[in-house]
Parts: sequence; structure tokens; C-alpha cells
Amino acid sequence: MPPSLLTRHGIQLGSEGVIGLLDYGGLGSDDSNGDVPGHGTIILLHGLMGRGRTWSRQIPWLRRYGQVFTFDAAFHQGASGSDAMPTPEEIATERFVADVAEVITWIDRGPAVLVGHSMGGLHAWCAAAEFPELVSAIVVEDMAPDFQGRTTGDWAPWFNSWPERFADLSEATALFGDVAGRYFYEAFDDGRLHGSIPVWAAIAEEWGTRDFWTQWDAVQAPALLIEAEHSVTPAGQMEQMSRRGPQSRYARVAGAGHLVHDDQPDVYRGAVEAFLSGLPA
Repeated sequence: MPPSLLTRHGIQLGSEGVIGLLDYGGLGSDDSNGDVPGHGTIILLHGLMGRGRTWSRQIPWLRRYGQVFTFDAAFHQGASGSDAMPTPEEIATERFVADVAEVITWIDRGPAVLVGHSMGGLHAWCAAAEFPELVSAIVVEDMAPDFQGRTTGDWAPWFNSWPERFADLSEATALFGDVAGRYFYEAFDDGRLHGSIPVWAAIAEEWGTRDFWTQWDAVQAPALLIEAEHSVTPAGQMEQMSRRGPQSRYARVAGAGHLVHDDQPDVYRGAVEAFLSGLPA
């Protein structure tokens, strides 16, 4: 389903960065039967170095449950042409969470179900904690509250091995593997980076200096936690999140890497559909 022309263009939120919002329609939207109960708005939140359009394989079946939007977080919508680094405040988790809240308010279709991968999962639960009136449920995929002590310093040699432009999908999959290669290539602009590596590294660096347990403990919305067998999260944290969350379900997906939704798409779909089907309409 192509996105609506009405929301094809980026919108400006706050004073820094452009966030791209796309409306894919679905249950409850103008192109569906509005009398059929569903879950209103579903917003898909991508991971670090990702983009909304990397959700293309999940959008069709999610449209059965609500009106589906994707949005590109700040500093993920294309190269800015500027070498200036943003301030810590401009790339703090609180800034991204405020953007999520403003998106829900701007489209005036809340409360919303937030479906987040990695960084997007963090933003989903922090938004649910800070703005409970705007969030009805969350899905958190392979993200944990505490990465303290970890740094992005080891990323540099890997990033330096990338070409300036990937000629085609096969070149990306040769470097990253089939699943991650497709994910990155879909996020790129004609094979080129859609943002700044130093900025992305700085966003992740914040996670090594603090934890987000307080935000998680404040979540009252129903939550589905999906962890990959080959996870990037510290061992045991997502299970602990489930034990501490009053309305949380936890699933560990055997054989899956960090991109569970593309690595094990049928298992991911089954878990999310079961979760959404169990929520009140």
C-alpha cells in the first residue's frame, strides 16, 4: 500500500532536524470501514541508522489493526550537508521522545500503539511513560534499559570499511549479510548514507552513560517485549523488564538476530498479531 500523498513530505518538529511522516492508511482510516473496531493509530519507530520505509514488509498486515504511520526520526531523513555536530540536548533521548509525542498530537489520532525496533523501542516506552494519555500499547523489539559502560569506539573501523556509495543491493548484502544488507540499503538514499555516522554514534553513546529503568517502571500501557536469540541487549534485561512490567508479555525468538521482524518475520508477525488481538478495541 503506497503512503498517502498528504503525508509524503517531511514535517518540521522542534527547532532541529526534520522528521518524515508517512500515512499508509488501514483500519479506521478514510480508505477503510470506519465501523470495524480496531486500535486506532499504529506508529512504527525504526532503530538507529534505520528509516521508516524499512518496515515495508510489516505494513500490509498491520493495516488490518489500525491506521499505520511510519516516521523518520531526526537525523535519519537524509544527509544535511552540514558538518556541525548537534548539541547533546538535540540528540538526547528526551528530544526524540518529545518528537514522538508531537507527531501523535499533530496527526490528532491518539492514543497510539507504538511499535519500535531497538532505538525505536526505547523511544516507545519512554513516550508511554512520559505521555501515558498518548500511548495505548507498545511493542519493544530487542532493546534494553541499561547499556552503561558500553561505548561506540569500536564502530569506527567498521564504518570506515563502507564505500562512499553502495552500487546496488548485492553490494550491501555482501558486507552486512542478507537481512541487515536489505535493511540498510532500503534506508539509504540511492546507496548513500541518509545521515551522519558521527551523529548516530553520539546518539548511541548516550545509552552507555545512563539507564532507562525509571522510565520503564513508569509504563502502565500493555507491552510486548520481543528479544532475539542473538540479541544486542545485555543478557536477562528484557526478561527482567517483563517481570517488572504490570502488563508485559515477553517472547524470545530462537535463531533470530537483532532485526527480528525481518530475520524471523512469521514468528514476529504471530507474536505481534496475538498481542494486538488481545488488546481492547
